[in-house]
Amino acid sequence: MVASITAQQLSSILGQASAPVVLDVRRAAAFDASQHMVPASLRRDPDCVDQWIGALRPDRQIVVYCVHGHEVSQGVAAALAAAGRDVRFLAGGIEDWIAAGLPTSRKHGGAGR
Repeated sequence: MVASITAQQLSSILGQASAPVVLDVRRAAAFDASQHMVPASLRRDPDCVDQWIGALRPDRQIVVYCVHGHEVSQGVAAALAAAGRDVRFLAGGIEDWIAAGLPTSRKHGGAGR
């Protein structure tokens, strides 16, 4: 079982030198329907983990998020953990992040779409 991290916990460590790599793994339809991302996050296709996992630094913690923090992000987190990565999923997903009033960034183009 992969551990979670709350929106408040993640927000408190973003911007630090030891901050995790944050990956937006929402499915394409959910990603396209939203204008927001967690700041400094990178978009990655949840169905192509095996194609992009090699580009991630093995010494960095990873946090993945989807819309609600359920099957999509937890599935990606499980795949990353099985590959030996230090990974957490964002409890409540980006919806909890937004509901908590935490800052977002506008979507940008990115690899993995």
